[in-house]
Amino acid sequence: MKKLKYLLLSALFISASAIAQDQEKEKTERQPGHTNNNKFKQLYDEFSTPNMFRTASGAPGPAYYQQQADYKMDIELDDVNARIYGEETITYTNNSPDNLEYLWVQLDQNMRAKDSKTPLIQGDGIPPAQQASTFAKNYMTDGFDGGFNIEFVKDEKGNPLPHMINRTMMRVEMPSALQPGNQFVFKIKWWYNINNHVDGRGRSGYEYFAEDDNRAYVIAQFYPRMAVYNDVEGWQNSQFWGRDEFALPFGNFEVNITVPADHMLDGTGKLTNRKDVFTKEMMRRYEQAKKSYEQPVIIVTEDEARAAEKTKSTKKKTWKLYAENVRDFAFTSSRRYIWDMMAVKIGNKDVMAVSLYPKEGNPLWEEWSTKAVASTLKTYSRMTFDYPYHKAISVHAKNQGMEYPMICWNYGRPDENGEYSDRVKYGMISVIIHEVGHNFFPMIVNSDERQWTWMDEGLNTFSQYVAEQDFAEWYPSSLSPGMDKYPSRRGPAEKIVNYMGGDQNYIAPIMTKGLNTYQFGNNAYGKPATALNILRETIMGRELFDYSFRTYAQRWMFKHPTPEDFFRTMEDASAVDLDWFWRGWFYTTDYVDIAIKDVKKYYVSSEPTQQIKDMVKARGMSLSDLPPLVYMVEEGSEEYKEEMKTKSLMEGSTTLKEYVMDNFTPEEQKQLKEPKFFYNVTFEKPGGLVMPIIVEYTYADGTSKTETYPAQIWRLNDKEVSKSVASEKEIVKITVDPKLETADVDTSNNSWPREEQTSEFDNFKQNKN
Repeated sequence: MKKLKYLLLSALFISASAIAQDQEKEKTERQPGHTNNNKFKQLYDEFSTPNMFRTASGAPGPAYYQQQADYKMDIELDDVNARIYGEETITYTNNSPDNLEYLWVQLDQNMRAKDSKTPLIQGDGIPPAQQASTFAKNYMTDGFDGGFNIEFVKDEKGNPLPHMINRTMMRVEMPSALQPGNQFVFKIKWWYNINNHVDGRGRSGYEYFAEDDNRAYVIAQFYPRMAVYNDVEGWQNSQFWGRDEFALPFGNFEVNITVPADHMLDGTGKLTNRKDVFTKEMMRRYEQAKKSYEQPVIIVTEDEARAAEKTKSTKKKTWKLYAENVRDFAFTSSRRYIWDMMAVKIGNKDVMAVSLYPKEGNPLWEEWSTKAVASTLKTYSRMTFDYPYHKAISVHAKNQGMEYPMICWNYGRPDENGEYSDRVKYGMISVIIHEVGHNFFPMIVNSDERQWTWMDEGLNTFSQYVAEQDFAEWYPSSLSPGMDKYPSRRGPAEKIVNYMGGDQNYIAPIMTKGLNTYQFGNNAYGKPATALNILRETIMGRELFDYSFRTYAQRWMFKHPTPEDFFRTMEDASAVDLDWFWRGWFYTTDYVDIAIKDVKKYYVSSEPTQQIKDMVKARGMSLSDLPPLVYMVEEGSEEYKEEMKTKSLMEGSTTLKEYVMDNFTPEEQKQLKEPKFFYNVTFEKPGGLVMPIIVEYTYADGTSKTETYPAQIWRLNDKEVSKSVASEKEIVKITVDPKLETADVDTSNNSWPREEQTSEFDNFKQNKN
């Protein structure tokens, strides 16, 4: 009979909200076509089945493979006609288990061909007004012809190979299928007209300086490049439309570049004939730079660069570069360059941090560019793995921000008087950090940029935020007066609120191909960076996150990871199930909005409330059937009495007092807590995104306490949840997300008592008066 009473008692206290929730769930699941939309459902439907190539842990499997493409190139830069010529020999190694019937080569410059389809996919229409230069270019000229001119494709013996060009891809037919483990060697000769990258914002090209009739070249995507063949996609089949970047296999590069004899040149790889192309004075300065760790050493001074602008050599000089295990190659060349370098200690070796820039970049570039390079290498190496290459180069190029192995182009230019604002200064430092950081993602952790833009841009933007804060710590003089930290544009949660809370018709999930997103920067850079920052600071903690992030980077350095490999590794290395997080932040456009719906205050009593009496009666029971209970009386209810506020816990409930006296020794009784105030706090979630509930409780004595309820609190009710709070002190204020850690799009509902929100008009009137 006693057991039956307790069973009845248990049934009695099932909350009304739980009953309503279960009824609603049953009603929904009976509807035709219903699917399980539980936010905590595992990602098995979205993920591929683990296999011998990629394991369930997120690591490369025992059968993992990747192809290799090695290049030998002879390049000539025609500065008079702004044209580049090249002949290359590609040695392609088939490490896959498959027979390859043909090879695919990327011809990305064909995006600039006269018959390019890229302009035709833009639904731009006619604007009400446009600049005269834009109008003339769009409607009065035939446009620029910058596509590849392929002169021949031959095998290593000189026999022509059949080939077919489909826009930015070229299929090369081999005499027979390439068997696993075998190599195929072939040659391509080509040329193209180099574009003015300032006119049209190209990733590669030249900037023209009319005052001295010179150009500064930043050259990339300049050679036919092998496409990726892997276990996920087979041959890469996504054309280059201009936005989504690149997917490339690793290989070794031996490149000879012939340019005017008075040009300064640097690029991917080690300069193997430095003594042939450097003057004796440059060599002396270079040796000095190798021992300088605090300040850059000028290799080519501004005065020397200014002198070089005034004349043009008719002679030529060949620079020889060799790079091992890189996925791409790029270079820069100009007679206008100032050049500086300094060493930075990474692990147990020295790496050269390098900058090249025209006089237009000074004094800003001479002061901060190479220091930003060095700082970036240190932070990223701490977050991932020691930087494996021997140098990292920052090149100044107007309106540019683009990355390649060991070299990148960056914007940030003072005005004609050499003056610059904070916006220009921090914009320059940030873009250098970002582009140098791309050496890690995706130049080494070699994700497919064409398919998954966020895997390089998002991970890199997150790391950039960490590196920016480090930069300000290591170089405090970089901070302007009144600043206490680096003014990062992306990373902190509040930076993404406007985007996530915007018009859902123009927002796409992170897991969308970059070409097809509405707001590319927010989608590929900002939101994933913010998600990772929240994961690090709020959900996992730095220790767990950093260990897992390093594990991912080290597992996949010099390999080709997929999104699943990242997701799986982060969970595998931390023992944190994050499927709910990946689903919400990466696969949906849900936003965060957590609110305080209701707060009720209770006091204890020995007398049953009317609600208990009604519930007992409804179940055919009597009060005498119940064991001794502590009843909770809501402040303001019919049973509430003002004197309840002044009574202690034991005074309020005689049944509780009797239980304590009978079951605890006097010594144990002294250790018991006696909360005086009891609150039922109900949180609701107008936004769809599941997140932890971070709550600050402020007490009447001015002290406060912060409690974080894990995201799993929403696992059984996606709409609202309640928490009981017992406190020895009176709570006078409750705030959700007090430090703005979760990207909550509406903070007006985050406080109790509800704070009055004044309109912009009211603020205007108040300030005016």
